[in-house]
Amino acid sequence: MLKTINQRLEKMMPFITPTGVILGVLFASYLKDYSYLIPWIFAFMTFSGSLSSNFSSLREAIVHPYPIFIAIMILHIIMPIWAWGIGHLAFSGDAYTITGLVLSMVIPTGITSFIWVSIYKGNIPVTLCIILIDTLLSPLIVPWSLSLFIGQKVHIDGLGIMFGLMKMVVIPSLLGMLLNQFTKGKVKDVLSPKLAPFTKASLGIVVMLNGAVVAPYLKHISLKLAGIIAVVFFIALTGYLLSYVIGRVLKRDKETTVSLIFTGGMRNISAGAVLAVSYFPAAVAVPVVVGMLFQQVLASLNGLLLNGIFYKRDKSQSAAI
Repeated sequence: MLKTINQRLEKMMPFITPTGVILGVLFASYLKDYSYLIPWIFAFMTFSGSLSSNFSSLREAIVHPYPIFIAIMILHIIMPIWAWGIGHLAFSGDAYTITGLVLSMVIPTGITSFIWVSIYKGNIPVTLCIILIDTLLSPLIVPWSLSLFIGQKVHIDGLGIMFGLMKMVVIPSLLGMLLNQFTKGKVKDVLSPKLAPFTKASLGIVVMLNGAVVAPYLKHISLKLAGIIAVVFFIALTGYLLSYVIGRVLKRDKETTVSLIFTGGMRNISAGAVLAVSYFPAAVAVPVVVGMLFQQVLASLNGLLLNGIFYKRDKSQSAAI
């Protein structure tokens, strides 16, 4: 039964997050008092997602570090600079919105990118390495990047963000990996399928609670909110496109390119929203929460485009042979 529910939830992934945001906004008065549950639910999601990782993934990264280096460069250098530049062009002088745009790009890659890489037959070991290393480095990278890009314009609780990421992301990830390691992979086969539907449902709950917190900023449609939605969509879309271009320019194989596209395009957006709500004024969280509306939808669309691109390429190569 759990397997069937999980399969149905997988098909609904592009709609879970936007639906969660809408429900959070509509029922904000009932839900906002439960926002204290967000970090705990998110820690469970991270733990569940990490059960398929182990420390051999780290060895793989040490032996073949180049794709991981490319992904980290996209995630924490190219895209934050791009978001910072676009933010200043579109919202000059609005420090909170610019901070939100930068935060949405400096947070670690999305754990759900693993699902999309699996669906479109990317390089699983490389994807796991990117997720693992980026997750472990995030308590250092995120506060440092925000200080570098935002400076003194917005108060940044660097220590709080670091401990928040440790509790929500790093410690649950390490626990999941240790379980996988000690059980020699059995936990992945036994526990992961049972937890998978609860993990996807938890994603919807986290998004809904975050939506409730920032509801005052999303309830009233204004030109500024429409502008934020358009800019966030544009930045997110270019993340996928840029990752694809870099993969092709550097002559990576199809599997590695697929991994770069999804790890470079997706973000742990729920973690970003939790950080924004916990450590910044609510206005900073708006661009991050808006990103939840279409992250999974964009992943689905890019997957369909990838299928078309690689199908045509494989067909032309077969014709040449």
